[in-house]
Amino acid sequence: MKTDIYQRVTNQIVASLETGIRPWMKPWSGEHAAGRITRPLRGNGVPYQGINVLMLWGAAMEKGYSAPIWMTFKQSLGLGGAVRKGEHGSLVVYASTFSRTEADESTGEESERDIPFLKGYTVFNVEQIDGLPAQYLAPAEPRLDPVQRIDRAERFFAATGATVRHGGDRAFYSVASDHVQMPHFEAFRDAESYYATLAHELTHWTKHPSRLAREFGRKRFGDEGYAMEELVAELGAAFLSADLDLTPEPRPDHAAYIASWLKALKNDKRAIFTAASYAQRAADFLTGKTETVPATVQEEAA
Repeated sequence: MKTDIYQRVTNQIVASLETGIRPWMKPWSGEHAAGRITRPLRGNGVPYQGINVLMLWGAAMEKGYSAPIWMTFKQSLGLGGAVRKGEHGSLVVYASTFSRTEADESTGEESERDIPFLKGYTVFNVEQIDGLPAQYLAPAEPRLDPVQRIDRAERFFAATGATVRHGGDRAFYSVASDHVQMPHFEAFRDAESYYATLAHELTHWTKHPSRLAREFGRKRFGDEGYAMEELVAELGAAFLSADLDLTPEPRPDHAAYIASWLKALKNDKRAIFTAASYAQRAADFLTGKTETVPATVQEEAA
């Protein structure tokens, strides 16, 4: 029996997690001009979104690609390139619908209904393709050592309008008081770890009823609803880090969640698709806020 696409993708993510690798963390180095931890890009430069980000990050890590650009066999030919003999592509997916005519059992009247489905296709990393124009494999410019504060990240997070308080030794989001609590900036080993942690907590912040009203039925610490929300926050932080060109190290405390994520994914082959979709929505919400809402990040001692 042919494994369906949901199961194939879930199996891929589960296999990575079972080896202790999170396929959404730090897949690229600074070896390509298109970016360090940029989202995977189509050949036309448009970023992939949602579950495809995780799938291509995972493929890049597994196969050692530093270039973040992917294209189909046909697209490579159109650019004068050719996929090398023996190379294997990577799966990406897109959602679509088809129409089906159904008859009402009681009246016999017919109506059209759109049925959603998931379709997969194959893409190749540009490092698998010979003969492409030079810009697809351009090396990165040397980078300067990062400064303590990163202006683009400061501006992005300030513009979200979230109340962020600093103090104590824990990072968390409180729904009751609707604020994010962060340790002081100086408590982190580097600036990027601070911003990645803030991105994680601000992804939680988007679940508030006045924003995206995200609810997975969490009842207690460690249950499936809790694990699902943490997975959404983990992916949301990864997506935002990619967009802000940050390369944080994985947070050690999140290693404890891997077992619960594995359980959720093994119980539901669509769970990772759901988590990626919610994470994409959260990242888009935060990005939209930065474009429209000027705000101040509050600094308060806890």
